[in-house]
Amino acid sequence: MNAAGLLQILSAHQGRENGIGVADLARKAGISERQARKFISELRLQGLGICATPKTGYYMAVTPEELHESCRFLHRRALGSLQLASRIQQISLPDLLGQLKLNQA
Repeated sequence: MNAAGLLQILSAHQGRENGIGVADLARKAGISERQARKFISELRLQGLGICATPKTGYYMAVTPEELHESCRFLHRRALGSLQLASRIQQISLPDLLGQLKLNQA
């Protein structure tokens, strides 16, 4: 199984109401959950509208709203991880992200 094979399985899951959990997706593909997530990431990097939330599972977006909702979820998750990293390293989030500090005159 490769990413293209996983995409073929996902193509049967159009819209959030037809989402599939990673365990079921991996089982259908005959791969591990980790491998399924890796293939999903590869497909997303190619620009495919593969959406997911813990509540819906994975699905192919059929509306701009579904795609936007999934992107909002990814943004929140990424920001949460970055905030944790800044706290662990005891630096501000802007410093972690390499943003410039402006001198206050």
